[in-house]
Amino acid sequence: MCSAEKTGAWMLCPQCDLMVRLPDIPVGSRASCPRCHTTLTANWYEPRKRPTGYALAALFMLLLANLFPFITMKVAGISSQITLMQIPQVMVSEDYSSLATLFLLFVQGIPAFCMLTIILLVNPAKMPTGLLRILARVLFQLRSWGMAEIFMAGVLVSFVKLMAYGDIGLQTSFWPWCLFCLLQLRAFQCVDRRWVWQQIAPMPALRHPPEVGVSGLHQGCRSCPCCTAILPVEQHQCSRCGVSANARRRHSLQWTLALLLTSVMLYVPANLMPIMVTETLGNAYPSNIMAGVILLWSDGSYPVALVIFIASIMVPTLKMLAIGWLCWDASGRGRRDSHKMHLIYEVVEFVGRWSMIDVFVIAVLSSLVRMGQLMKVYPAWGAVLFAMVVILTMIAAMAFDPRLIWDRVSENKLKEPRLDGN
Repeated sequence: MCSAEKTGAWMLCPQCDLMVRLPDIPVGSRASCPRCHTTLTANWYEPRKRPTGYALAALFMLLLANLFPFITMKVAGISSQITLMQIPQVMVSEDYSSLATLFLLFVQGIPAFCMLTIILLVNPAKMPTGLLRILARVLFQLRSWGMAEIFMAGVLVSFVKLMAYGDIGLQTSFWPWCLFCLLQLRAFQCVDRRWVWQQIAPMPALRHPPEVGVSGLHQGCRSCPCCTAILPVEQHQCSRCGVSANARRRHSLQWTLALLLTSVMLYVPANLMPIMVTETLGNAYPSNIMAGVILLWSDGSYPVALVIFIASIMVPTLKMLAIGWLCWDASGRGRRDSHKMHLIYEVVEFVGRWSMIDVFVIAVLSSLVRMGQLMKVYPAWGAVLFAMVVILTMIAAMAFDPRLIWDRVSENKLKEPRLDGN
């Protein structure tokens, strides 16, 4: 049986299941899988101080951003001003509590919780090991659901839309919010999952030295999806983090296809139904996603129209097609070009949540454009359906097991991971 110290030298790639032996990684560098080029682990400068400083600064900026006015708008002598906390309040008042909940959760709640969790995990806090395990499990699960920077992009798109109607002013909390978006991204970048778990508990010992360059499944072991520990295939519960899993996600293709089909069924009415209603002088003008793109294009806002078209129409459509293609290939019917399919999977994972930009645009417009009888904007049911489509496609991408792409690839004895600078 291998000791815990020697066990830490091996790692199964979470994306392609290739067994690699990690070298001594220089400070400021990271190791990547030699087959699929996924980042395996990184050796950051000052792994405690850097993420702690970024996370504390991000939380302070978030507090400032919620204390002061965010944006003002003036139309025909009438002014409107909002704070970040007024955005969900307005949506609740318009009977769209679901959108308000999504805003509070994705834009403020999850990012703030993650920053606080990073501070507790990277510092030697006197907490029970069980609590540390729970926090680490939750942190890396929630990482993809923080959307502060996507909301920021939605705010910028809203500015272009509103400039045609009046004067837009940036208030005190706008700049702390920009800094919060940058700092929370940087805090996440400086936290290495493997290092965090090593501080909580040592890697469990291996029964025998693994064979480098061969997939874990072919030599009877699997990787824990939570803490990256190498475990025997027959052991379902990880002895380090307590997560129960199998060598491959059970019914991965079935779950992915079910979620994909549901999102497709919702995507059609989400594009046909109005996503927001503009009320001017008592007259209501509902508009769907495509109508908004056409209006922006006809007004000469070509870059913004293109951004909305790509994020809200092209990306969701291509993402659903790509997920279907991935399932087709992973089921054994594709051409077995694993490198191409893995690249498609990485793109799908990265761009999926950016489709929420249109939902956040509606949130900003509906809370800011409230000029009495002169002008008013409020969300419609199409926005709720579209948000559900984005969430379902994100879950579908998470349900898909990328290791299925590589299971039919012949082993080529790739041994050495690639080292890159951070």
